[in-house]
Amino acid sequence: MHKVILVVLDGLSYQVAEHAMGHLQAYCAAERAALYRLQCELPALSRPLYECILTGVRPIDSGIVHNDVVRLSRERSIFHYARDAGRRTAAAAYHWISELYNRAPFQPARDRHSDTPELPIQHGHFYYADHYPDSHLFTDAESLRLRHEPDFLLVHPMNIDDAGHRHGLDSAEYRNAARRADILLAEYLQRWLDDGYQVLVTADHGMNRDRSHNGLLAEERDVPLFVLGSAFSFSDSAKPLQTELCGTVCELLGVPHDKPLCRELLR
Repeated sequence: MHKVILVVLDGLSYQVAEHAMGHLQAYCAAERAALYRLQCELPALSRPLYECILTGVRPIDSGIVHNDVVRLSRERSIFHYARDAGRRTAAAAYHWISELYNRAPFQPARDRHSDTPELPIQHGHFYYADHYPDSHLFTDAESLRLRHEPDFLLVHPMNIDDAGHRHGLDSAEYRNAARRADILLAEYLQRWLDDGYQVLVTADHGMNRDRSHNGLLAEERDVPLFVLGSAFSFSDSAKPLQTELCGTVCELLGVPHDKPLCRELLR
């Protein structure tokens, strides 16, 4: 039974993660982490893929098939499994996460800051502007971690995706947003690991040169998965799927679940 932090770097394409995330790659070079290539499910849109990552259910099956489906999820998420097993949950994330698992529609005055033990996400800071600084978001997440000691913490910054929509995949702005996220992670990763957390860093979808995503191009669908912590095997043979992230995290947490997982990722 472990504690887990899941970082979803919104809109980060694998091809940029591979060369722009120097701190994460330093862990890989030291054989203290591994990087895998995931192919995101379709459609390559944010809200459907938040649901996929957190429930293990493809968008075509969950019914969250585009970004304007504003309702609570009908599936069981990592938050549900963890809460029901007596584990503590938290998220610093975009407000669509709150709409999927806590309350919908999002009402900022009610929902931006949440400490409600009966909800799936028991402790949360939720933002609703795509340009909300990643530096603030990581501080929000660390504040939740220090105050509540969650067993499962979701960290979900948006600036990479925002830069991609403004400037496109092949832009200095997009690449530098990824580099800034890596530098922010450098502030926190080792202290998370030292405090016993298993850490997964991934993305929902990538980005194309048209400043969008929703198609079949590799730059839109291929996303990274970095794994760090003593519970991971770092096996070259592991071929994780995006639909297996939910079950893999639940397995790490040691909570009952009925989701598919990638056993090859784990020791």
